Amino acid sequence: FKLKEKQRQATVFLSIMSLLQDTPLLPPHKGATMLDDRYAITASEREKIIATYFDETGFIKQFPSKEKRKIVVLSVLAQKFDPKKNYSEAAVNDVLKQAITDYVTVRRYLIEYGFMQRTKDGKTYWLT
Repeated sequence: FKLKEKQRQATVFLSIMSLLQDTPLLPPHKGATMLDDRYAITASEREKIIATYFDETGFIKQFPSKEKRKIVVLSVLAQKFDPKKNYSEAAVNDVLKQAITDYVTVRRYLIEYGFMQRTKDGKTYWLT
C-alpha cells in the first residue's frame, strides 16, 4: 500500500514539474512593489486576459477586479507611454482616456502597482 502511494506521489510530482517547465513565466515589470503569486503569469494567460478585457480598438471593456488580471491590463496600458519621457497629469489622462473612461482610478493604479512614479506635487509622471 505504501509503495503504491509513493508511486502516485511521484507521478503527481513529475506531472507538476513538466507543467512548470513547459510554461515559462513572464518577468515582472521593473517597478513591481511586491513579488508574489500575482506576478506568476504565463504568456498564454496574458494573451487570454488581454483578449477578455480589451476590445479590438484597444479600449478596456471592463476593468478587472482580480489582482493578476489588473497587473496584465496595467502592463498593457503602461506600454502606451514612452519610458524616456516625463508626462504632466493632463498628458497621462489623455493617453489613458483612449483606453478607459475611469482614467483617474487607472492612473492611481499605475502608481500604486509601480508601473509609474510621480513627483510629490503630482505634476510630473514617468515610467519606472
